Amino acid sequence: MKTRKKITRKDTQVKGMDDLKPAIDKLFKYNPYKRYTIKNLIKLTHSLRAEEQEKVRGIVDDMRKEGIINLESGKFRLSRDKMPTYQGTVDMTSSGAIYVMVDGLENDIHVSPQNTMHALHGDIVKAVITKTYNSGNPEGEVVEIVERSKKNYVGVVEISGNYAFIKVDNKKIPNDIFVPLRNLNGAENGQKVVVKITDWPLDAKNPQGYIIDVLGNPGENNTEMHAILAEFDLPYVYPKDVEKAADRIPDTISEEEIAKRKDFRNVATFTIDPADAKDFDDALSIRKLSNGNYEIGVHIADVTHYVHPGDIIDAEGQSRATSVYLVDRTIPMLPERLSNGLCSLRPNEEKLCFSAVFEMDENAQVIKEWFGRTIILSNRRFTYQEAQDIIESGEGDLKDEILALNKLAQILRAERFKNGSISFEREEAKFDLDENGKPLRVYFKEMKESNQLIEEFMLLANRKVAEFIGKKRPGHTTDRTFVYRIHDKPNSEKLSQFRSFVSRFGYHLKADEGRDVAKELNQLLGEIQGKSEENIISTLAIRAMAKAVYSTDNIGHYGLAFDYYTHFTSPIRRYPDMMVHRLLAHYLAGGKSENKEYYEELCEHSSAMEVRAADAERASIKYKMVEFMLDKLGNEFDGHISGITEWGIYVELDDTKIEGMVSLRDMTDDTYTFIEEDYAIEGEKTKRRFTLGDNVRIRVVRADLARKQLDFEMVASYDFETKKPNPVKNQL
Repeated sequence: MKTRKKITRKDTQVKGMDDLKPAIDKLFKYNPYKRYTIKNLIKLTHSLRAEEQEKVRGIVDDMRKEGIINLESGKFRLSRDKMPTYQGTVDMTSSGAIYVMVDGLENDIHVSPQNTMHALHGDIVKAVITKTYNSGNPEGEVVEIVERSKKNYVGVVEISGNYAFIKVDNKKIPNDIFVPLRNLNGAENGQKVVVKITDWPLDAKNPQGYIIDVLGNPGENNTEMHAILAEFDLPYVYPKDVEKAADRIPDTISEEEIAKRKDFRNVATFTIDPADAKDFDDALSIRKLSNGNYEIGVHIADVTHYVHPGDIIDAEGQSRATSVYLVDRTIPMLPERLSNGLCSLRPNEEKLCFSAVFEMDENAQVIKEWFGRTIILSNRRFTYQEAQDIIESGEGDLKDEILALNKLAQILRAERFKNGSISFEREEAKFDLDENGKPLRVYFKEMKESNQLIEEFMLLANRKVAEFIGKKRPGHTTDRTFVYRIHDKPNSEKLSQFRSFVSRFGYHLKADEGRDVAKELNQLLGEIQGKSEENIISTLAIRAMAKAVYSTDNIGHYGLAFDYYTHFTSPIRRYPDMMVHRLLAHYLAGGKSENKEYYEELCEHSSAMEVRAADAERASIKYKMVEFMLDKLGNEFDGHISGITEWGIYVELDDTKIEGMVSLRDMTDDTYTFIEEDYAIEGEKTKRRFTLGDNVRIRVVRADLARKQLDFEMVASYDFETKKPNPVKNQL
């Protein structure tokens, strides 16, 4: 990326006639977005004498003839092909305007629709800056499309005569895609399809493309779930050749293989998972030792015993990087024969594992640790509720083992929070669906002690594996390449905004940095539990945090307050865990440090795919929430303001956590202005303010399944202190 230099008086200081051309060159070169008249140039080069002024005119005339500068509306400016270019990625808006995101450039370059060269969302382009506003925001033009995005789009076919258009669901593509009839791939009018853009000529109004898959009829559950996956470029079918390769893996365990492993088949072992889980990739074992301590085994499915680097299954898993969890289905990273069969730790079946085994005293202090390959035999599969019933009643199968593990887990949990781990535990929306995928009920998953039991021992295994590899050892001076799960400290600017916001509710955060911030956040999150502002404050707290990612460079995990952390416990559904298993096995066998660049590239890919999978999951939840509200048009609900933008107020309903928007253009009682720094809008005449967290009452007026969008009408707001409603008069 090229940087712009600020022009100074010294740069344009002229000592003689020969200095004039270099001074004028610098003016245009270092301020390529500025326009100059001849008078400007004479003044800036301090050309006082008549012959100097004439020379300036001659230089400008020559530069224009040579194509270095152009005359636009009576002013001269540097020609586009002489301007510094900035390469970046396109973020497209629904209006057709784009932002070019350039690494190292503080602000994105805004490009109006007529100057984009038909660049599309995700394209890599070169742009020039033609203007910079007082705010520091640059305006520019695209001069070259370096690489088209490989993204496919989902839309509905509209056939008209000898051609068809695809009306794209994605709001970031403002134009329909033109498809010749020969490229319909069997699609019929009105069907939902996946389309690939092939070209967008500069003289054409619409991009051109062809249909690569027909998903089915809009509104059908399978069609819409596949459409969500396709929208985020995630696979919705499993390749047959990969499934066949998995089918060829033998399901017998040889005596030779067993002899290589530590045998836990005679130790009490069990799994605890959600009631609807289909794969079980972690199990716990526990036994009391003669010295009074406990031996705790965290046993993880040994996926890398079956999947080898470079084979067809590994290549597919590496590409997917993660399983994807939509409302009604799981799209597995690995073929079902592995995820639900060979590698699933089902009860009463001998299974191969990679294990972290700890000797712990009654205070949950780790006395010894061991990592290696094992064979187990799970005695029982518990659901979270079954394990919770045992914890609460003290009765049931393996009660002594579960109660002992729960006691240790609660000690680990208390110690973790004492050290500054942040307690982000938001309610997770779940749906009861009928046989056609229609949502019948929205409910929320609770985190109880049985969930915490599993969580704490998985965290312990992940932390101890990372410490074992990452901590410096006597006699070893070089770091060993490893895959860490890292989480940076909070963004100071976002934290400052968050501090300002919570002060409205009477909460105060004094700490600016370090672990003190985490401790104060935990105190705040405890104080807001059960209050109306809980959801919005916890949401904004999460937004103030950095995002956790995978990396070979360890900076620790701020949110968990761990100096070393990795992902070891879910290789069935996360490719980084498979990398961790391979690296751990390699180093246990005495291997040298592996190639850092190779693993860093895989870390970046895995982090990106994780974000994409999470976005798809949220989209499926949003779709089902809109579908759930289809028969509730005209009904009124209480909620609170969860977001405010210059175009509308987002409201989250109190009983279901479903979110919709009240458009500002539909609020006709006043003209409202968005006040970004206060997270508020304010009426020009009435001075009525709406801000984040305010309690309101809304009416549902529209439910748009295609856009996964709910439109609300504001019925009343509530006084912050008295909670009395203030009616809002709006006409839609």
